[in-house]
Amino acid sequence: MTSPARMLRRKNYNFIWCNAGALPPLFVKFQPDHLAGTNVLTRHAPGELWVGGTRFTESLLVPWVGEVLPWSPRTPQELTAGHFEALLALKPELVIFGSGARLQFVSPALLRSLIERRIGVETMDTAAACRTYNVLVAEGRKAVAALLLPQAPEMV
Repeated sequence: MTSPARMLRRKNYNFIWCNAGALPPLFVKFQPDHLAGTNVLTRHAPGELWVGGTRFTESLLVPWVGEVLPWSPRTPQELTAGHFEALLALKPELVIFGSGARLQFVSPALLRSLIERRIGVETMDTAAACRTYNVLVAEGRKAVAALLLPQAPEMV
């Protein structure tokens, strides 16, 4: 008789179930570090974001394909409607807005240019935005991550 874990391995599921008593559970990453032709957020930490193998220390606009762009605001309080209008040139179907270390909503008036063009906008903290963006890009969606990266605290 074939064990459930072996059946799952044969079917190439993205997870492995193991109930073998003394063995620790096994975990598998849900997305690769690189998807051919797309931008993938591979790492985030206070004061830095990694797109593929490149480290960034500023807020970013990360389109599903093409060049990663610097984005001038570092906090939600610095945002203007013009910051979101700049996203229109990237022609996304969905914008994932990372508001920093904590979830902070912005005024809907700032998002008006996107909403009027029926471009979806989801707001979440930057770590969650990185994960969500990767899933959407892996599904082939035309997503742009607009990620605020507050200045990292200086080490004393």
